[in-house]
Amino acid sequence: MTAIEIRTLSHSPEILAALAETLVETVAAGGSVSFMHPLSHETAMSFWDQSLVAAARGDRVVLGAFDGDVLAGTVTLLLGLPQNQPHRAEIAKLMTRHSYRGRGIATALMQAAEEYAVREGRTLLVLDTATDGGAGSLYQKLDFTLAGEIPDYALKPHGGLSGTLLFWKRIGSSRQKPVTLAKA
Repeated sequence: MTAIEIRTLSHSPEILAALAETLVETVAAGGSVSFMHPLSHETAMSFWDQSLVAAARGDRVVLGAFDGDVLAGTVTLLLGLPQNQPHRAEIAKLMTRHSYRGRGIATALMQAAEEYAVREGRTLLVLDTATDGGAGSLYQKLDFTLAGEIPDYALKPHGGLSGTLLFWKRIGSSRQKPVTLAKA
């Protein structure tokens, strides 16, 4: 395997196809990323099309981990939050292709997302993950704090209910300082 390169993704037919393929694979394998199995390629393409349009507006950033020309994983950092939350960002859609799992790609994507959030002046990251089969242990290794669990939060891709774990992490140089907002 060559060195993994993390890049900010933008709209192109090749990127859309690779993201859609990754999403369909993740859902088929039971990944709880907001979709049910079977997930059509068209639905996955539509989701990523809308996501990359939102990224072009600055509402989010979609990062990709590449092994050469192969998209090995992705994560989304949601930035377009309500006016009373300019200090935080949300992690969404962390996915690693099955053939690339166990190689540190999810960790590299999370670190890149955190670095991006810090550059954007964010001081708090939040995320959620499925209780059953989610990445809770990864997030704890990355110093996220478990806020709690909500039972029966969402359907699993193949049916049945799963709870969700809520995590948070202070980031950046002002980890312990309160956020001071400018007055209008």
